[in-house]
Parts: sequence; C-alpha cells; structure tokens
Amino acid sequence: MATHPLWSDDYWLLLLQLYLKKPEGMKALYSRALVDLSLELHIPPKNLYEQQFKLRHRDTPIIELIWDTYAGNPRKLNKDAKKLRSMEGFGQPKKFYDGVQVKETFERDFSPMADYPDLKPIMLVMILDLYFRLTPITMAEETPEVQDLAKLMKIKPQLVVEVMDVFQFCDPYLNRDDLMISSLLLPCREIWDRYGNDNPEKLSSFAAQLKEYFR
Repeated sequence: MATHPLWSDDYWLLLLQLYLKKPEGMKALYSRALVDLSLELHIPPKNLYEQQFKLRHRDTPIIELIWDTYAGNPRKLNKDAKKLRSMEGFGQPKKFYDGVQVKETFERDFSPMADYPDLKPIMLVMILDLYFRLTPITMAEETPEVQDLAKLMKIKPQLVVEVMDVFQFCDPYLNRDDLMISSLLLPCREIWDRYGNDNPEKLSSFAAQLKEYFR
C-alpha cells in the first residue's frame, strides 16, 4: 500500500509507542488503540496497520534509529511523543480550496451519530451483519444473538432491534410499504448501500474484524 499523503516520519514515534503497549507487538487492524491513533492523525487504520509491518521489520535507517533511541527508554519515548502531540499543527489534516477540512469516510464511521450518540456507523455495520443472520421474527430483544451483540457494543438490545427494524425498510426483498419516520433511516440506508448489496461473506469478515474495536 502506498504511503498516505498525511503520513510524516515523525509519526514513527507514535506508532512505536503503540507497538510497545502491552501486549507488545502488532495491533489488530481495528483495535481501539490503533483506530484512536488513526483518528488522531486522520490516517485510515489500514495505512497504520501496514506501517506496523515496516516498523517491526526495521527496514529503513530512520526506523532503525527510532528503535535504537526509544525502544529501551520508555520515559523518553513518552516524553517526546507528548511533545510531538503538543506541536502547532499536529493532527490537523490538509484543507481544500476554501478551508473546508478533509474528513475521510473512516472518521465518520467511527464518530458518534448526531441523533443517536450511542451509535456509530461501524455499529450499524455489525448490526447489518447480524440482520442477515436472523429472520424478521427473531429480530427481537430476547434473541440471544441480539443480546450478545448489544453487550459487546455496550448498548441496549432495544437499540439493536430498532436499527434492524429500519434495515427492514432498506431491504428490497421485504417490500415494506408502511411509513417510516426515523433519523436512523438515512444512515442505515447509507450502510445498506455500501454493504447490503455486496457479498455477505465480505460483510461478515469486516464485522468480525470490527469486534476488536469493542474488546
């Protein structure tokens, strides 16, 4: 994968700090710590995940220097990482013509939804994956799979069911023609358009990876 345009060699310091966190080593693609760093740097998790391989292999002189300087000195690492974060312009993405900030899809996906702050779009992805595993009659609060997913995401089963009900309006096979008035309809439709018509195995694989974020 090509290096992201917002990547800076200064960020090797932060990536090493993440790598050395217990348990030391490569962090999962959607682990919360890696996603949090992605949001901080405005660089997608996949790019940082790939950079971890370079860090582990120490395949450039600058990476080797960073290892030699900081790996055995966590106090210096934490101090310099804190200093880097305090520098003017840190974490500020490039801007387009009129100063509108760049906000990538992944940032929106991991951000709370305006009308439902307990939900993030990635949670809709996980609910959609479960939606395809159930039938309408089992999309209920007492269904064990619904309860398990709600517990994992730290939300109420009722909210999972509410999202599934909205997905039924997005599902062309159900032909729901009754009226739906919900601020969830637009974000659910967007997630359905992105994943609902694709290979269900891809959705299932993605949802399985996203579980790391909630652990």
